[in-house]
Amino acid sequence: MKQGVVDFITLGCSKNLVDAERVMRQLEAAGWQCVHDAEEPKGEVCVINTCGFIGDAKEESINMILQMAERKKRGKLRLLIVMGCLSERYRAELEAELPEVDAYYGKFDFEGMVSALGIPEYRDTGIPKSCKSFERHLTTPKHYAYLKISEGCNRMCSYCAIPLITGKHTSRPKEEIIAEVKWLVSQGVKELNVIAQDLSSYGLDLCKGEKLKVKGERKHLLPELIDEIAQVPGVEWIRLHYAYPTDFPEKLLDVMAKHANVCKYLDIALQHCTDHMLGLMRRHITRAEQDALIKKIRERVPGICIRTTLLVGHPGETEEDFEALKDWVREMRFERMGCFAYSDEEGTYANKHYRDDVPQEVKERRVSELMAIQQEISAELMAQLVGKKERVIIDRKDGDYWIGRTQFDSPEVDCEVLIEKSRVESSELKVGEFYEVEIEKAEEFDLYGKIIH
Repeated sequence: MKQGVVDFITLGCSKNLVDAERVMRQLEAAGWQCVHDAEEPKGEVCVINTCGFIGDAKEESINMILQMAERKKRGKLRLLIVMGCLSERYRAELEAELPEVDAYYGKFDFEGMVSALGIPEYRDTGIPKSCKSFERHLTTPKHYAYLKISEGCNRMCSYCAIPLITGKHTSRPKEEIIAEVKWLVSQGVKELNVIAQDLSSYGLDLCKGEKLKVKGERKHLLPELIDEIAQVPGVEWIRLHYAYPTDFPEKLLDVMAKHANVCKYLDIALQHCTDHMLGLMRRHITRAEQDALIKKIRERVPGICIRTTLLVGHPGETEEDFEALKDWVREMRFERMGCFAYSDEEGTYANKHYRDDVPQEVKERRVSELMAIQQEISAELMAQLVGKKERVIIDRKDGDYWIGRTQFDSPEVDCEVLIEKSRVESSELKVGEFYEVEIEKAEEFDLYGKIIH
């Protein structure tokens, strides 16, 4: 039943990565050998999982397609397949402009790739009977994985193309998610990074036909879901990504405070602070409401690490707005923060109704200024950890150091803890194991420590 080698190249976010992992598992069950993000792809089939979020991401995806198309022209590749966000949104245009690609799949039909690759017994469902739809070929270190609980978004913020690509918010059934969690634990996963375009809306669409409000509040299922995941044996850490501030499910804070294995970490994109910009961005929240939410999160989950993302250069952002944003960042002192410049994406509300009136050099200056402020804040907050003991999971060995993370740090995007190999009493630490570490030194975005036990 051996079919050959398929190279997968994943671009974009962790949500894209989960899609790639699912189809890789299905192809392997059908007899293919799958390789992910190889330095030198050598397979007879190449699948590029594209991103279409902003201009730079689209350009990266197109360049990768052209690179692999050239490899195909040289006879080193038999089939070139494109999937993901870019092809979901621009399939017709891509088919016309890039006929070198043998097949295009979007965000929701990629499981058909299995049957298309010559496996007739899977023509009906595209999924081999030997694996469940949520099973995946994990490309992350085996001790952690991403857990996608929904797809799509109903928010329609002015600048964002995600709803145009992924459609309406659709929650996965809780029972299916719990089954996936148990399967991931059986594969050795200890840390779950829960992801969605909009965590805050999880379950609202599953309540159709039921009362959507309980005692005047909308019926959110996210707190209930996280509470159940936390009780699955073997789940050591749960980290939450991409909550939305408007209509935030506040009962989630009780769950975070209740369970030691729910990390004191919340990724919640806030984007801006002035009522003027929050209105233009169609965020449906005011500065006062946003500030009150941040205060409530920190009061109800003491010691929480808040990660946020801010957007500068949106149409209509004045220097006064930006100065207010800088002052707000200094006041809020976010533990983790990222910033990106506005990208005028076709089809969005901003593209249709506003003029992209902030010059690119001004956008880039604003990003640099804001991140310089955050660098100072991060250095001060990290310095406060010196002398403290933290539970650290080891991700890898790199040069003279073991590299790990605290509960306050998500893989790939946040700070790391470096432990000198020469100072480790035992010959080896184990990747994927937890250790007690005393923090001895801090830099802006990294910590240095020694093993206590």
